[in-house]
Amino acid sequence: MSPRLQTASQDILSAANVRHADDLISLGDAAVRLADRLSALDLFGRLAAVRSAIAGRIVFTTSFGLEDQAVAHAIFVQHLAIDTVTLDTGRLFPETHQVWAETERRYGRRIHAIVPEHAQVEAFVGRHGIDGFRASVEARHACCGVRKVAPLGRALNGAAAWITGLRAEQSAERADIRFAALDPVHRLIKVNPLLDWTRSRLADFVHLHHIPYNALHDRGFPSIGCAPCTRAVEPGEPERAGRWWWEQEEKKECGLHSRLVSPADAPASPPLSHS
Repeated sequence: MSPRLQTASQDILSAANVRHADDLISLGDAAVRLADRLSALDLFGRLAAVRSAIAGRIVFTTSFGLEDQAVAHAIFVQHLAIDTVTLDTGRLFPETHQVWAETERRYGRRIHAIVPEHAQVEAFVGRHGIDGFRASVEARHACCGVRKVAPLGRALNGAAAWITGLRAEQSAERADIRFAALDPVHRLIKVNPLLDWTRSRLADFVHLHHIPYNALHDRGFPSIGCAPCTRAVEPGEPERAGRWWWEQEEKKECGLHSRLVSPADAPASPPLSHS
């Protein structure tokens, strides 16, 4: 094993030391060991174990959905040294900002906003139009790239681990995720402590602990993203059917959890007619 990564009573991990291929292999091995430990623990134990096992900065990214509110609760009530950040895209629902404020008041913790670079947003809107992301899948990926993917890279810069609210039940694309795995793009360990949770178990947990949650969940929005890109789902539809609903392809992600086209590669939307 690389001397940069050691195993004693804890896995000592530092993203700053992951520079070579052998380091990534060792980091992947450490993620496998961590995943094995997490499987037998409850949510509180999983997050405490992650903080105990990983030396270095740990980042939890929240979009204030039901999953993220459960994870935030387990972090905050245990006073874990885990940075909590949100990607404020500039197109969020008012209800999302409301639960953001409620969460900060409830736990007395600041949730840091990472916003898109103004120049990139201006360039995208100037090229595609304010709602140009509807013109094509490539244009939508480009918008997500500017508003989400690039800010995520800044949020995770120098981090040793990234905690998410992903659940295997959410979609076919997420069915094969693990409790912890190497993220080769960001060169860190990605942790999914709610991997094996069902939607009903999640809802029970949030109600049991009186956790603030987004009012849109009570209006048929199981998955909530940017306002112009999210609708309520119909009975029997998958949880994420309301995301980018105008697209016909089955695999619909924003790029945070998969590699997508670079914003610079998206074709420009057709010019507006001035007639």
